[in-house]
Amino acid sequence: MNGIIFRKDGTAQGVAKQRLIESLAKPNERVINDPYADRFVLGASLIKFLGHKLNVWLAQKLVPGFHEHLISRTRFIDDLIEKNAASEFEQYVILGAGYDCRAHRLELPSSLRIFEVDQSEVQARKRSKLPEELPNAENITYVAIDFTDQSISEQLLDAGFDQSKSTVFTLEGVSQYITKEAFRSTIKDVATLAQKTNSIVFVSYANELLNKVPEACFGAGYPSAEKRARLITYGSEKVGEPWMSFYTAEEMESVLWQYGYSIVESVTLKDLNSQYFAPVGRTIPENQLLQLEHFVIAKSKK
Repeated sequence: MNGIIFRKDGTAQGVAKQRLIESLAKPNERVINDPYADRFVLGASLIKFLGHKLNVWLAQKLVPGFHEHLISRTRFIDDLIEKNAASEFEQYVILGAGYDCRAHRLELPSSLRIFEVDQSEVQARKRSKLPEELPNAENITYVAIDFTDQSISEQLLDAGFDQSKSTVFTLEGVSQYITKEAFRSTIKDVATLAQKTNSIVFVSYANELLNKVPEACFGAGYPSAEKRARLITYGSEKVGEPWMSFYTAEEMESVLWQYGYSIVESVTLKDLNSQYFAPVGRTIPENQLLQLEHFVIAKSKK
């Protein structure tokens, strides 16, 4: 695969920060809970001191709805993994795992084999910060890869990936940071690995309109949509991980279809608002909704 993919951990820390903030909410008000997130966040003590409500208020002042956007993405994948791990799926591959601790914080069956794929230095940093005793630790295989010149499929097969077992693959917050060529190569590798059995792929992708008509990616009445769009992409660029690839729905569908996958669900924060935030009394108003990223579930066409 060509192109450097997960070079730094700036965005991984940023997402972990939002998981930490959400975990500070009262149990009956939070959408997700990540008891490990604080280990990866600079200034975690201050965030804890400020508490959930103040942190969310501060986030809304900067980019309204961005916290909820990331948390809904996390929860959407959590639900996908729990649902399929409880049925016939036997393996879970996290591509660009970063500081995700889904393997430990969810109640997953002991029969589920989990592969975390990322750069060796990111994995080393992550493992050094986690406690020794962890749920499901014995089920996890860490697959270190140099994305510039190593094949995902080859590395996973060498690590013990079983091509006869049904598998869920997730690419959370990945596609916008890599070239379209690299993304296509990733999906091709996934299809190669899963050609003998059923598989599911989760992909989040940045809406092409964010660059062309940013207002279309925000709810009606959203304040300074174009300015907020620039702020989001500028923040990633400053930590060395610029957004470089944007997709239309048709383009994403075409790539997945080419390699044997059919989209069965595609949602944004707007769709998940009533599902996740309304039940805990935190319905997001229209003027705080972001639809800059789509969350897609695709199944193999077998």
